[in-house]
Amino acid sequence: MRLTKLSSVMVAVTALLVTAPAGALAAPKLPKHQGHGGPAGCRLSESVDPHIVNSGDSVVLTGTLNCLGGGGGQTVTVFERIAGVPGGFKNIGTTPTAADGSYSFTPAPVITDSTFYTRAVRARSANHTVRVAPQVTVATSPPLPEGSQLFTGPAHKVTFKGSVNPIDRGAEVVLQRETGGSTEEWGTIQRHDFVKADGSFEIIHTFVVPGDANLRAVVRPHGMFDARGVSNMLTYEISQTQNPNLTLEPSVDPVNFGSPLTLHGVVKAGPGQKVILMARSFGSPSTKIGETTSGAGGAFEFKIANEEKNTSYRVLSGTIGSAILFEGVKWVVDSATVSATKVTSGQEVTFSGVVSPDRVGHFVYLERKNAAGSGYHVVDLGTVSFSNATTGTFTIKYPVIGSGMQQYRIHVPGDPINQATSSTPLILEVTPALSTLKPPLQPKLPD
Repeated sequence: MRLTKLSSVMVAVTALLVTAPAGALAAPKLPKHQGHGGPAGCRLSESVDPHIVNSGDSVVLTGTLNCLGGGGGQTVTVFERIAGVPGGFKNIGTTPTAADGSYSFTPAPVITDSTFYTRAVRARSANHTVRVAPQVTVATSPPLPEGSQLFTGPAHKVTFKGSVNPIDRGAEVVLQRETGGSTEEWGTIQRHDFVKADGSFEIIHTFVVPGDANLRAVVRPHGMFDARGVSNMLTYEISQTQNPNLTLEPSVDPVNFGSPLTLHGVVKAGPGQKVILMARSFGSPSTKIGETTSGAGGAFEFKIANEEKNTSYRVLSGTIGSAILFEGVKWVVDSATVSATKVTSGQEVTFSGVVSPDRVGHFVYLERKNAAGSGYHVVDLGTVSFSNATTGTFTIKYPVIGSGMQQYRIHVPGDPINQATSSTPLILEVTPALSTLKPPLQPKLPD
């Protein structure tokens, strides 16, 4: 039965070819492409990068129009649908295709989840959605410099205040503390705080465990956002309150990697008391590293030539022990540079530099200052590579998108081994790509 049907089809096709006009054979009319409404052979691709961004950031649409005879010199129209804005897809601008059919378009910065598609020569691309996270900032109240010391116990509660933009009233905010030693591992240490009507939030927390504290606030997906918002990271040191009978304090806290440190204190019992210094770093047991005798007034000190790791110190004198003193040792960004400071949107630049210590494989973040100017968020990352016994290098290649003055920095995140640090800002001047036309402004989001 199948052979009979195929033979019938071939006879019909042969008859059409015999009776067709000569002109039709020379230039056959192309049938319409099903599902796109354009001529056969035309395909329009589209990609959006990045797929997940912070509110107020830019994305770039790129693609290619492929047609028989080429797709150059055509007009591509871009459509956008913004979550929470009525009216469906709207025309937000056009851009021409290059000689090879490629195109690029930078819409206005996205505020909430947005879906894009493009049209050209009646061909249509697939839809692509950008997931948008709210901008989240957090700080202690009153403000405390990063690296400063906080204390355990109910008498030393710490208040964290922050903001969420755009406002996402009712979204849950959790406070997290980093727990991993080599990779980013975050544990939630407080829940059930929520964004208020004005976009602010407040978290009052009692610390229990002494040691390093890399902290962040995370706003869970809610309302018009289906991506979580992650705040800037705060770095503090958590110690126990002093024992008045035996105190222990650092000369500087925190200290940079490779720098000297002096620990000093007082034995209330007075001079002539034996004092033992104990130390414990991440992954190691508590070990005796020094011994001395108290002098006038019970004072004593220990000198450490080269600090390399976050360390918890404690001194013992007879049956008395001091509180645990946590001393943070910070990463050092020895240098940070960018290959170009004046770039065109879509151009790739290279951020590179040197950091201490030489911990191969540790993350290095490239951060960009957010649109509100209130903090930084991660846009790309690299890792530390081997350089020598003390320092390591990093290289991050990043395609810059958007326009205007943009501020970046290198941030080395902290962990239980070393504390975080950031480079000085790197300023880039970004101009739109020639093939990108400026689209109209996005409509205002409803309250």
